[in-house]
Amino acid sequence: MTFNDTYLRAARGEKTDHVPVWYMRQAGRSQPEYRKIKEKYSLEEITHQPELCAYVTKLPVDQYDVDAAILYKDIVTPLPAIGVDVKIKAGVGPVISNPIRTKADIDRLGEINPEQDVDYVLKTIKLLTEEQLNVPLIGFAGAPFTLASYMIEGGPSRSYNKTKAMMVSEPEMWFALMDKLADTIIPYVKAQIHAGAKAIQIFDSWVGALNVEDYRIFIKPVMDRIFKEIGEEGVPMTIFGVGASHLAKEWHDLPVDVVGLDWRLPIAEAREKGLTKALMGNFDPSYLLADWSVIEERTKKILDMGMQDDGYIFNLGHGVFPEVQPDTLKRLTAFVHEYSSAYKKQN
Repeated sequence: MTFNDTYLRAARGEKTDHVPVWYMRQAGRSQPEYRKIKEKYSLEEITHQPELCAYVTKLPVDQYDVDAAILYKDIVTPLPAIGVDVKIKAGVGPVISNPIRTKADIDRLGEINPEQDVDYVLKTIKLLTEEQLNVPLIGFAGAPFTLASYMIEGGPSRSYNKTKAMMVSEPEMWFALMDKLADTIIPYVKAQIHAGAKAIQIFDSWVGALNVEDYRIFIKPVMDRIFKEIGEEGVPMTIFGVGASHLAKEWHDLPVDVVGLDWRLPIAEAREKGLTKALMGNFDPSYLLADWSVIEERTKKILDMGMQDDGYIFNLGHGVFPEVQPDTLKRLTAFVHEYSSAYKKQN
C-alpha cells in the first residue's frame, strides 16, 4: 500500500504534484453509513470502541479519496480525565454539570494519564496507522480558550460573557486555568503522536470572540508554550478557529506550520498581511448546497489564490454539516486534484 504524504509535504511548504484536500468533520455527519451507526451508538460510545471508531475515521478516506484522515472524536474527550463532568447532548453539544466558578474549582482539576485515561483513543490511532490508512492521520485537541469557554459557561455559548469576564477580572484564576489546560493538552497530543498520528491540529474554535489585544495578553503565551512543546515531536502542526480572521497574524507568529483560515479572509489577503507559512482553507461549507457550477467556480478562485505558493491545503472554512451530499464531497475532491495537477504541471 503506497503511502500518500502529499498533505504532510504541503504542510511543510514543500512542492506537491497536486493540492492536498481533506474536510473538517469529514468523518460522520453527512454519511448514511455513519447515521446508521448513530442510531445505535452515541458519539462517546463510538469513540470508546476502537474498531468502530477506526471505521468511522477511515470511511471518508475510502469514499472521497481525501489526502488525510482526522481522528473521529470530540475536543472535550480529555476533560473527564481531569475531573470535568461533561456529557455531549445531541443537538446541543458539550454540557458541563460542574462549571468553573472559583479558584478552588481549578485547583481540584487533576492530571491526565493518556495511556490510562484515553487508551481507547490511542488504540484507535494504532489500528488506523499500523493497519488501515495510506494517508496521514491528523490527531487533534481543543485549545485552552475554547475548552475553558465550555468549562466556565457550562456549555456552548454565543457571547462567552462569563468566560471573558473571568479572563479580565480574575487574571490569576484565568492563567491558572490556562496552565492546567496546557498541562492536559500537551501530554494528550504527544500521546496521539506516539501512537501514530502524523500531524496535529489545534482547534481554537471560539477564540474569535476576543480582540487582538486580549488575545496577545491572555491566550498567546499559553499557545506559544503548547506549540513549542508539541513541536518537539517533529510533526506538522495547524491552528484553526472560526471567525478569527483578525487573529491570523497572531497565529502566524506562533511556532506552527499551518494557519487554517475560514471563508472570511481570502488567501490572497492573508498573504498580503504577511502570512508566509502554509495555509489551509477556505471554501464556505454553505456553498456545498449550491449548484455544481457555483461550487466549481468558487473552488477555482480559491485554488488560484492558494497555488501561488507551495504550502497550501484545500479545506472548508468550517466543518461538513449533515445536509451535505457525500457525492458532492467526492466530486469536489476529484476536481481539486485534477485542477491543481494540471496547474502544477504547467508551472
